[in-house]
Amino acid sequence: MKKIRIGSGAGYAGDRLEPALELIEKGNLDYICFEGLAERTIAIAQKAKKADGKKGYNELLLDRMRKVLPLAYRHKTKVITNMGAANPIEAMNEIAQLARALNLEGLTIAALTGDDISEHIHQYLESPILETGQSLDSIKDKIISANAYLGCDGIVEALSQGADIIITGRVADPSLFLAPMLYEFDWKQDDVEKRGVGTLIGHLLECAGQVTGGYFADPGKKEVPDLWNLGFPFVEVDEGGNGFISKLADAGGLVTPATCTEQLLYEIHDPEHYITPDCVADFSKVIFTQIEKNKVAFSGATSKLATDTFKVSVGYQNGFIGEGEISYGGSNCLNRALLAKSVVEKRLELMPFEISDLRLDLIGINSLLDQGLPSSEPKEVRLRVAGKLSTKQDAQRLANEVETLYTNGPAGGGGATKRVEEIISIASILVPKNDIVTNIHFQKIQA
Repeated sequence: MKKIRIGSGAGYAGDRLEPALELIEKGNLDYICFEGLAERTIAIAQKAKKADGKKGYNELLLDRMRKVLPLAYRHKTKVITNMGAANPIEAMNEIAQLARALNLEGLTIAALTGDDISEHIHQYLESPILETGQSLDSIKDKIISANAYLGCDGIVEALSQGADIIITGRVADPSLFLAPMLYEFDWKQDDVEKRGVGTLIGHLLECAGQVTGGYFADPGKKEVPDLWNLGFPFVEVDEGGNGFISKLADAGGLVTPATCTEQLLYEIHDPEHYITPDCVADFSKVIFTQIEKNKVAFSGATSKLATDTFKVSVGYQNGFIGEGEISYGGSNCLNRALLAKSVVEKRLELMPFEISDLRLDLIGINSLLDQGLPSSEPKEVRLRVAGKLSTKQDAQRLANEVETLYTNGPAGGGGATKRVEEIISIASILVPKNDIVTNIHFQKIQA
């Protein structure tokens, strides 16, 4: 029975590269997928592309590919990634140039487009925002980006046309991993059990080191060996949908039913009705079985047919955060920090602008869980002040008020920092799949 191996090369845009290289080198992989987009990531990428038409893909993509391409070429491992972000075509062009410089003759590179519907977003202004129920029209003047969560169909088509490296924009995380299975095994749309299994595999792999112990470790409760050398996972699966998830034997971390169960439940709104572009997955009866050390079999996943809509993430400008911090140490530091806090509170009351979501935290004392003041004197404490404002100038004034504590606050303040950050928020709407047209672009590295 035909089998393939799919590895996870990244779980987010800034993930480590070394575990991915080790997987390609030692894992006997047929495919490796690099997942690198979050909801806000692509909105930020769209801003970068608008400023410079040559930008908009993940800033680490070329550095990754410089090391990945020769290994993948040598081991005949196909690479799939959504790190093309807002500009898959330019990413493809740059990767092709890199492949030529590396003399990787015969390599076929593809870019998938169609997720960006920014130019047509005005057609959907009456659509309700899933998070608030308001119409999209309520934020129409603030919209930065609009990208549909595409499924795996475009990737499958690119593979069928001989692509070795596939660069996409906003393709849903599990779809990156499902695509090789649909292509290799010819699983049909109505084969709901196999699509459910393939989506389960994609969900287990999409966050890379999380399923091998990276987001699992809790000293004294859930020990993970050699976390500093955490390995990334791979799955071996056959055409019947049977398989296992594992990692390299000499890599750190672990793969157990517990690590798999935690990842299974990660970001799942309803395990029985998990809507993806490719199917509505049902993970409610999934069973993980330890068959060997760091090797876990999976069963029980199924699905229903996919919906007729894509979720579209609409990025929009939502004000600014002004933030400042300052530390107090030594004798009576807590009382000095509390006095500094009250000074900033009084100063901000005098400001001629509205501040929302204002936080004044004593880091290490009440910044995560407000349990009142400690019974004993801490040796140091850091005051953090942050708030949301409508303009960058007002956000800067809030941040400045913390820095002025150097000479206008209690004794001994030090290490003051301040920053202002634009807030890019996400609104989600549904768009008919029939409205979205995907296109595949190719570059072949000739001899």
